[in-house]
Amino acid sequence: MFKKTAIVLASVGALGVASGCTTTEQTTAAGAIGGAALGTAIGGNVESAALGAIAGGAGGFVLGKSTERKNYCVYEDSRGRRYEAECPRNYR
Repeated sequence: MFKKTAIVLASVGALGVASGCTTTEQTTAAGAIGGAALGTAIGGNVESAALGAIAGGAGGFVLGKSTERKNYCVYEDSRGRRYEAECPRNYR
């Protein structure tokens, strides 16, 4: 019963994360959800799920922060290839 509930909660959480969040927020939430699911599968209790969520969330946060580039914009060249470069001055 607990495993089924955890899977449903993880699925609902994943849908919520997919929209309107920054990359760091998405990777943090995805890590926490995955960690909780893994902790539940391994330990089968609430404590294992909580520890998995904490570890997964921390890992997801570090991963998200490492991929974040401030003051960079995504551009597309004439052939449709995307690339990143510094944003123009005074760009918000």
